[in-house]
Amino acid sequence: MADAPNAGRRNTSSKLLIALDVFALALTGFALVWVIFFTPREAVMGDVQKVFYFHVSSAWVGMLGFFGAFISGIAYLRTRRMVWDAAGIAGVEIGFVFTLLAVISGSIWARPIWNTWWTWEPRLTTAFVMLLVYAGYFILRASVDEVEKKARYSGIFAIVAFTVVPLTFISIRLFRTIHPVLFGSGSGGDVFQMTPRMLASFLLSLAAFTWLFAALYWNRLRLALADQAAADEQLQLEAEAEQ
Repeated sequence: MADAPNAGRRNTSSKLLIALDVFALALTGFALVWVIFFTPREAVMGDVQKVFYFHVSSAWVGMLGFFGAFISGIAYLRTRRMVWDAAGIAGVEIGFVFTLLAVISGSIWARPIWNTWWTWEPRLTTAFVMLLVYAGYFILRASVDEVEKKARYSGIFAIVAFTVVPLTFISIRLFRTIHPVLFGSGSGGDVFQMTPRMLASFLLSLAAFTWLFAALYWNRLRLALADQAAADEQLQLEAEAEQ
């Protein structure tokens, strides 16, 4: 009977997560349809400009994931609670996937606009470096077996690695670049130069991807916590078998 309140909370949590999943997927699907069919065609770039809405949103989610891992790393080092290690794993995995999506979608946009899939300009170069840095996070975790040491090293790595995230964001203002500047540039990439319908599509896409991030993060966190619980149970069984 003592487990009944915990079971009730788990059921409520599961229902909330299902509701969040459905809402996030529905909103993302709606944003996709809206951008493709109801967003005006850009006069200079044409239909390929519509990649912009999902390119920026993917980059935004990538930074959210890495920021979450940064906060989780600090929290773990302060508390030594394994839930923060699980939160860090969730943040880095989601951040890595969506940053990779941002790089791929940016290349799709660049091919007809820049006449090349890739060029080593500051934003693309720092984004590529950021992916390499966070790939090191997975290598680190795979190379350390002891659980607490793995969590401690991962937390430190996530804190240090985050320094490249703001550098990637401001690189187009620090160095000469052909990449559009999103805010205050007066160029084709400036959100303040968009028509009202284009701006609405941009904000809708950002909102949809933010909710999608929340759903994915919650799901991945639950999976990481379940993995930790299974590993703890296995260690306990092994200890009992040795007695």
